[in-house]
Amino acid sequence: MARLLARIVAAQDVWARPLGDFNHRWIAALFRPIRPIKDLLNGTWLGHPLHSALTDVPVGSLFIAVVLDLLNQPVGADVALLATILFMLAAAVAGAADYVDTDGAARIRATLHSTLMVVALVVLLISLVMRAAAPADRTIPVILSIVGLLLVTAGAFVGGEVVYGLGNMVSRHAFRGSGAKWIRLDTGEMTDLSTLPPATPLKAPAGINDLVLVRIGGTVQALHAVCAHAGGPLAQGTVVDGCLECPWHGSRFWIDNGRVARGPALYDQPAYELREAEGGGYEVRRVLA
Repeated sequence: MARLLARIVAAQDVWARPLGDFNHRWIAALFRPIRPIKDLLNGTWLGHPLHSALTDVPVGSLFIAVVLDLLNQPVGADVALLATILFMLAAAVAGAADYVDTDGAARIRATLHSTLMVVALVVLLISLVMRAAAPADRTIPVILSIVGLLLVTAGAFVGGEVVYGLGNMVSRHAFRGSGAKWIRLDTGEMTDLSTLPPATPLKAPAGINDLVLVRIGGTVQALHAVCAHAGGPLAQGTVVDGCLECPWHGSRFWIDNGRVARGPALYDQPAYELREAEGGGYEVRRVLA
């Protein structure tokens, strides 16, 4: 079953890829001048993707609407359907904000996911309009709600693949241990970090991890070099107003503690203590959250 579903989903790439590229261009242009609103919709303030939090409501309320229809409870079913449509619209707006920073295979799958949800929304809107006319026979509106539920279920399945299969909007440091030991920092030919050019990121390995070093004033700060949002190379980023900005999607992290200053990142960047090692050189240890 899993392989069959995977083949069905993959077969949609032929149209989802160009549609996704087209949609990405105009949606990105729409959100570009309203960055604070985009951060709000991403869920940066919440520390959790707002889209996924909103989607739980319409899935549940639509199921309730269908059950109430089958139990011949028209008033309750109609109210539940209205709630479904309203929360689907809210989830769609939040999802569009995430879509701006979705690339590659994840964007293709997200395009299929959003297409299924838009079609479901249209079907449910038709059902709601027909219900508003108070028809004596509610068979067609009820059937449309059931079709909408099937479409939403299919869309949710694909949406789950975007998150769980492709890791979109998931912290890149979710499985990285906090660490309590000091680890040798390889600064290469730069043996004295006090000579590091100010506000100039430097990539430096520390065991299995790559860190980015930034000197602000007389202090050198260390963060993990992989952006928590989508794995962007922070060592290629720029320093802006005390923050390190990722070159991929523009997420910003405070250099002194790694906390998110601007989305689309939702999760803080691992920060490291730095000290001089015995015998020369430097060593680092991750700061416990």
